[in-house]
Amino acid sequence: MKLIFAGTPEFAAVALATLIEAGHDLALVLTQPDRPAGRGMQLKASPVKQLALRHGIEVCQPLSLHKDAAARQKIADIGADAMIVAAYGLILPQAVLDMPRFGCLNIHASLLPRWRGAAPIQRAILAGDAQTGVCIMQMEAGLDTGPVLARVSTPIAPDDTAASLHDRLAQLGARLLADTLPRLPLPAEPQPQAGVSYAAKIDKAEAQIDWRCSAVELDRRIRAFNPFPVAQTSLHGTPIKIWAAYPVAGQGAPGTVLAVDKAGIHVACGAGALCLTELQKAGGKRLPAAQFLAGHSIKVNERFGSLA
Repeated sequence: MKLIFAGTPEFAAVALATLIEAGHDLALVLTQPDRPAGRGMQLKASPVKQLALRHGIEVCQPLSLHKDAAARQKIADIGADAMIVAAYGLILPQAVLDMPRFGCLNIHASLLPRWRGAAPIQRAILAGDAQTGVCIMQMEAGLDTGPVLARVSTPIAPDDTAASLHDRLAQLGARLLADTLPRLPLPAEPQPQAGVSYAAKIDKAEAQIDWRCSAVELDRRIRAFNPFPVAQTSLHGTPIKIWAAYPVAGQGAPGTVLAVDKAGIHVACGAGALCLTELQKAGGKRLPAAQFLAGHSIKVNERFGSLA
């Protein structure tokens, strides 16, 4: 099958790799322009671009498909059977959506219509959802509103982070796409109006820990913001990132250190307590609690506080 692929981050690269391995004719890859990254802020190609170039696939990086007539013409000239879109980051004009024979198919990391939008993985964890999944959706002009061609679900484990769930959904989505393409055209299931929710883009301000919240809620927040933007608090005015924790029994003034041992640092929340097991001081390394405590003295009754 002759395909165009549009995607940018690692989630999309997993799907592209599967299409390459399946022997599809990848005529063109669209991805976001190179961005500054790292301490030196050198321009860095996206994971999708790096993979495409390794396999000799032509890459196109328009700033906007609405404004770039040459890019649109390039897409039209290919005469693709389908365009596969995964976390691309650009809005596709209706003219582009209509170009491929089977249209544009999107790999979306949620069970639509729940969690349409930019951050479905994080929002599912924050909401305490018991399960999530991946949908292959026929794209249309609305935000993730198109009919669904195929879906697969997976439970969200109590210790799942955005990182672990991302990796699992990327693999599930790639396999689902590989199974779906040979069966095109497929009947599409319109999304129901009931159950629609939107996964707004994650704001760094959301990562600030409010210890007045329950331990259950903060546990979800810490897991949802791992690996980005990482939950943050402070101690003695020093910013500290919390990478991992789990709820434990305990009570006290929110933010108060209740116990310190090799297992971690027990901190009182609005309801219950959290055992902090992986921390990082500003400018330091991400460390297990025991190693962190070896270099940073934290005592019972000291108090963590938000940086806000």
